[in-house]
Amino acid sequence: MKYYERLVDLKCFSRSDVERLTKNKYTADSLIKEYKRKGYIESVRRDLFVAISMETKGPVANRYLIATNILRDNYISHHSAFEYYGYANQVFYEVYVSGGGRFVDFEYDNITYRYVASRIEAGVNLKKDGVRVTDIERTILDSMNDFDKIGGLEELLRCLELMNYADEEKLLLYLEAYHKQVLYQKTGYILEHLKKQLRLSDNFFEVCKSKLKRSIRYLYTGIEHESNTFNKRWNLVVPRDLMKLVSKGVDVNADV
Repeated sequence: MKYYERLVDLKCFSRSDVERLTKNKYTADSLIKEYKRKGYIESVRRDLFVAISMETKGPVANRYLIATNILRDNYISHHSAFEYYGYANQVFYEVYVSGGGRFVDFEYDNITYRYVASRIEAGVNLKKDGVRVTDIERTILDSMNDFDKIGGLEELLRCLELMNYADEEKLLLYLEAYHKQVLYQKTGYILEHLKKQLRLSDNFFEVCKSKLKRSIRYLYTGIEHESNTFNKRWNLVVPRDLMKLVSKGVDVNADV
């Protein structure tokens, strides 16, 4: 167990990390094989390993750190980022990963790791625990852009309701980077119902409104087949009872 404690410190590591420890390629290969056989480490996927706790018999790295280390410059995003920050009502058995190189979805320790293509580059932070994750504002917009594919509208609303602040300057910066009219529409419409809670100014919504053109969009695919209404302010076809999806009783037909 000469190198075990050092691998525990690393938590997640690649074959090259082991080679740097042993200072010999062949020794590293032998060590990995031996430690896997003895249950000191496990293979997460090709060239990604995790140290195993002798006490719990589970990986010492959590799902977020594992996701960060799948490929260089990967980071957690979307609902998984909400989970990391503690703004999720439920924990999924999958982790959404963006950035870096694309990888084929895989499962490890009953968790599925799914790749989601990055739309913009800004708004990614490296935390003290070694996890790379989108900041709150980037997470809001990523989720707003993709909620019909990831997590769903209802879960997004529930995450937002747990928040008490969003930096509108960052939101506008990332919206500009996205450069999508429909995202301005979605963001303006949804966040206007949480305006006071998130401490967003009138100016934020006026900037969003200024980016709109005449084209009418749908809040999400398939809403045309559901009970819906047209929101003239945002030129958007929306549900009749948006916030009632999370049973807060907010009147979506109020003048906002």
